[in-house]
Amino acid sequence: MKLHYREMGEGQPMIILHGLFGFSDNWQTHAKKLSEYYRVILVDLRNHGHSDWSEEFSYQLMADDIHELAIDLGLEKFILVGHSMGGKVAMLFAQQHEELLEKLVVVDIGVKEYPMHHQHILAGLHALDLEHMKARSEADAVLRKYIDSEGVIQFLLKNLYWKEKGKLAFRMNLKVLEREMKDILGAIPEAEVFTPTLFIRGELSNYILDEDIDQLEDYFPDSTLVTVPNAGHWVHAEAPDLFIDTLLGFCLR
Repeated sequence: MKLHYREMGEGQPMIILHGLFGFSDNWQTHAKKLSEYYRVILVDLRNHGHSDWSEEFSYQLMADDIHELAIDLGLEKFILVGHSMGGKVAMLFAQQHEELLEKLVVVDIGVKEYPMHHQHILAGLHALDLEHMKARSEADAVLRKYIDSEGVIQFLLKNLYWKEKGKLAFRMNLKVLEREMKDILGAIPEAEVFTPTLFIRGELSNYILDEDIDQLEDYFPDSTLVTVPNAGHWVHAEAPDLFIDTLLGFCLR
């Protein structure tokens, strides 16, 4: 699939992959800073953002999409950054196309299978009667009945846009994403990758636990783990300055 993407900056390429229910806009502020050093390419994964929707959805297909983009743009020896679901896409890509990468950065996700934990988010999204809502504030009020986190609410509201006058719609293909949730939460295959890799986790997040570290090192022997204090799963949004400093400290050395 030909993915929607946007570029800024010049120099060595750096592709950034968003997480589940996200899209490239989530990374625009960071991309502006990173573009002082790199040619930053912000991607919308299939069924997200401005990229096409598809009934077919898997980590393999998403990794193939990124490979197609890299070939189309003539990229090699680039840096690949992925958050959450995008991090698993990035790790699978690295397993299959290590020759194209110089470095890999995985943000707050491990290689393991995760239990279902998006029920409250899905319930909130399903409660949105987009056919009849006349203002985004109505969606905000509904989501607050299901979701406590202000950050998550604002993150989800970014997915709403005016499809036509007076009619809101999702930028994400919620039907397919929900149907494939078990696979989205699934483990990636076991394979060694020797690309220099940085794992960044939030101190308050439970996505990469201490007991997961040995497994990460088995898959990525040349890896480093950095824990960002007082940050959760959206570590790049919750501690942006420290996140950027950590990312650049790894990529520029």
